[in-house]
Amino acid sequence: MEDILTEIPPPSRFFLEDLNNFCPPSPPLPSPFLLFSTPKREKYSRPSLLIIAMSSPSLQVFHHVSSKTLVGTLILPEIPFSGNSVEPSLKDKSCNIYALNEDDNLIMIVSVQYPVTAERSHAVAKLLIGEQIIPEKVLILDSIRSSNFRGRLSPDEAFAFKLESSAERKANAPLVKCADYLPSGSVVDGLAAALLSRCQLNKIRGTLCVSWPEVGVSVISLVKSLLLKDVLSCVKNIDMKKLEEEFLKLGRSKDFLLDSELYT
Repeated sequence: MEDILTEIPPPSRFFLEDLNNFCPPSPPLPSPFLLFSTPKREKYSRPSLLIIAMSSPSLQVFHHVSSKTLVGTLILPEIPFSGNSVEPSLKDKSCNIYALNEDDNLIMIVSVQYPVTAERSHAVAKLLIGEQIIPEKVLILDSIRSSNFRGRLSPDEAFAFKLESSAERKANAPLVKCADYLPSGSVVDGLAAALLSRCQLNKIRGTLCVSWPEVGVSVISLVKSLLLKDVLSCVKNIDMKKLEEEFLKLGRSKDFLLDSELYT
């Protein structure tokens, strides 16, 4: 006779995968797309340099580059526009595209201010690199989490490391000179990894530069110095005092500094 006290009871409900059998599959999400302010989008199809800013420090630095011109945006249909301001703001969930001219060379800047999931990273990366935009060189700016770094990172010190595509490694003059290579065993994932992969597949000179910590005045200063020294010779100066004031102002906003989705 079975022991009713110790016998495993029968399941009282379906497993989750069994319940999914009774539900229709979710409709696929619409594809992301680029929207330019001019019908002559070919004008922006072949920039000499494409900079994609995703980290908090890089977004703040480019927000204070007054010589840039807003020329378009990348629309990710699942990201709502509600709450965004009329003028570009660091608090917006947007992905604006700017143009910056340097000695007849076109530099394009993409400010990614919303989280892009792993499932959508490759679609966004294809749109920005090799499909509608075919740049000569690409610079990707992101942050690195301590859990993805092989080694110790002090919260009191700012660091920057880089990874490069094969085409960039073969170049005579690297785009980013003031950064060491990311230590072996460290991990970069998400949109940043997808973008660098697109550079590798399309034989484009690509550099991924990751900074630590994710926020702070010291890392903002480091990213600013790296950009002005190695990349943006056309930008004469960025007021560090304004950057600090903006950082302190945003520091009171949980939506900006504590939105962990931007970095996970």
